[in-house]
Amino acid sequence: MEEKDISFTTAMTLEQSRVSIIPKRYVLPPSQRPNPNLPVSAILPIIDLSLLHSQSLRAQTIKEIQIACKEFGFFQVINHGIHQSVMNDALETASKFFNLPHEENMHLFSGDVHKPVRYGTSLNHTVDEVYCWRDFIKHYSHPISDYIHMWPSNPTCYREKMGKYSKAIQELQKQLMGIIFESLGLNPNFLQEEIEKGQQTLAVNCYPACPEPGQTLGIPPHSDFASVTILLQTRSGLEIKDHNNNWVPVPCVDGALIVQIGDQLEVLSNGQYKSVIHRATVNAQEKRFSIASLHSFGLETKAGPVAELVNEEHPRAYKELSFREFLDFISCNDVATGRFLDTLKMKS
Repeated sequence: MEEKDISFTTAMTLEQSRVSIIPKRYVLPPSQRPNPNLPVSAILPIIDLSLLHSQSLRAQTIKEIQIACKEFGFFQVINHGIHQSVMNDALETASKFFNLPHEENMHLFSGDVHKPVRYGTSLNHTVDEVYCWRDFIKHYSHPISDYIHMWPSNPTCYREKMGKYSKAIQELQKQLMGIIFESLGLNPNFLQEEIEKGQQTLAVNCYPACPEPGQTLGIPPHSDFASVTILLQTRSGLEIKDHNNNWVPVPCVDGALIVQIGDQLEVLSNGQYKSVIHRATVNAQEKRFSIASLHSFGLETKAGPVAELVNEEHPRAYKELSFREFLDFISCNDVATGRFLDTLKMKS
């Protein structure tokens, strides 16, 4: 049985102890520190999903998604069909969870990335060279009946409200994958069974207020393994890297959900769509909560470039991958120093 260190210091514990200087293990080298004065971008794409129901506007909306996936690996969606109260309840539940006494959550604490439910800090404190200012609870969420009994039981509303949000996001993800496949010139029902039986991991994050936000990050630069990640947030803090290697702060749009292209979709599209490199900054005054729903094929399911997207002009560019192989990679590698995706790229 894994030993639980109830004295382990989390970012929330440091905030509650009101430190004025962050511990050295959180301090990034100067070249990796964020610029807290970057202006929030007004150019990032926002897609109105209700326009897909318009015969005259559907093609243009799919084209906008195609451009967003190619140019940014990222877009926000509005009119996505998930009620605001469901999103608010999930964020409120997250806040209640992280404000519980430290020892209450430690029975879920683990550095084992293969566990279906685990509470932790940083990205993976067992391998991270520099810690990040973040606490999280991660749990598998689809099919929800297989996992919900392992989720936190405190606060008492956690399973009900987070479960309702998780199921709504799972349905939205199926819709989005169909649209993304259509934007690649594939049948919208392509790989429907793999998507239906796929993996959903909910990462519920807390970024406490930080006394030195220019010295550290909430999450370092990385891309997600997922086909897509759907993100809900309470305030701005997410930054994405553009084609010019510049960091672009993402605005927090009321009622919107963020859609990020992940490594698996980059591989499936044979590089037509790029997984977005992103990071999370922290704030001196306010906590930030986010809920990232990461979607991929099943744990052991291998995925490679789609045959229809491989040709003489676009030769196969990636090896196959699976979620299991990704977990094995991050269990012994600091993702801030190397991407799993880079191990899959074929030499030209």
